[in-house]
Amino acid sequence: MRATWWAVGGMGLGAGLMYWADPRSGRRRRAVTHDKALHAMHEAGNAAGVVVRDMAHRSRGFFFELLHRLRPEEVDDRTLEARVRSALGRVCSHPHAIQVGVEQGRVRLDGVILKSEHPRVLSRIARVRGLLGLVDNLEVHKQPGGHPALQSGSQRPGERPEFLQHNWSPAARFVAGLGGASLLTWGLSRRGIPGIGSAILGGLITLRSITNIELKRLTGIGGGRLGIELHKDITVHAPVEEVFGFWRAMENFPRFMTHVEDLRTSGEDRSHWRVRGPAGVVFEWDALITRLIPHQVLAWKSVEGSTVEHAGIIHFEPVQDGRATRLDIRMSYNPPAGALGHAFALLLGADPKRQMDDDLMRFKSLIETGKATGRETVSRDQLSPQTPDQSGSRPVH
Repeated sequence: MRATWWAVGGMGLGAGLMYWADPRSGRRRRAVTHDKALHAMHEAGNAAGVVVRDMAHRSRGFFFELLHRLRPEEVDDRTLEARVRSALGRVCSHPHAIQVGVEQGRVRLDGVILKSEHPRVLSRIARVRGLLGLVDNLEVHKQPGGHPALQSGSQRPGERPEFLQHNWSPAARFVAGLGGASLLTWGLSRRGIPGIGSAILGGLITLRSITNIELKRLTGIGGGRLGIELHKDITVHAPVEEVFGFWRAMENFPRFMTHVEDLRTSGEDRSHWRVRGPAGVVFEWDALITRLIPHQVLAWKSVEGSTVEHAGIIHFEPVQDGRATRLDIRMSYNPPAGALGHAFALLLGADPKRQMDDDLMRFKSLIETGKATGRETVSRDQLSPQTPDQSGSRPVH
């Protein structure tokens, strides 16, 4: 086994030396690597400074918080009321349904509240600094339908622990990175299931701390359509009616999007996509138009259960007295293996951001000059026209 590893290592070393010592491109490769190494060192220095400042500020905040808890704080009623209302907004889905009264440090709560939120609200209000007493006169309802003030509203997550938040602070990322690297190193030095499990867990924690991307988006498990997000603004010198009509006829996409091999529409709002991904792998999925406002908005998303979860929305805005159109384009997709799969695609030379830029430049050339070159040279006369029944408004599904 050891001889095999030595052989693999020797082959890798030889391939690396050939790559860097190539008489034709080796010099440029070494220069590029040198520049990237300097850039990485500069970024690492900046990151270290951010971590040090964040830890210093958090330590200072923890110290003063501890002082406040050990030493009772006297606050006026107006300040205490503002603190209570702020706390309500963090844990209550209908804070407007609760009236807050304060008199000499004692807080009185009146109004209505959902039964599921009642204990959490009382617990949070009791921890407000400066509170001397709490009177609970809230009317509890099991269901929101029992009172008009409990309609709509959105659930509040409350104060989540640092490592359960979507974005970790620099200090949390540093601590998690150290812990993940330690687990990874320990796991690689052990055999059996404990070693493998520790290495996998340590690797995921380390990647989470480096990328600051949630694990579900990092791995693609439960990440929905928001694994990777792309955003682009572009101005095209053509009327908004013409530009919108081009995008509305989605059969045109393969003519300027080189990675889209085929796109067929069925009905008014359904389409079938066939896209070539990294290493020539072909992915297919069905999509639905979710929002359609003529000359203003076009949005679509993949149907549930698709191999690649994908969504896009384009806003059209006339500019220059209607002679040009500004497009705000946002697309997101969740490839197999999530952000890890996206990183692997980058290693294989497939950069979705660069592809999107190239595709939009071909689109701009096609609209403005009547000709563009991608997989093929195509003129505007060869495009699918927009049919009259494709221009109607449609709300979000």
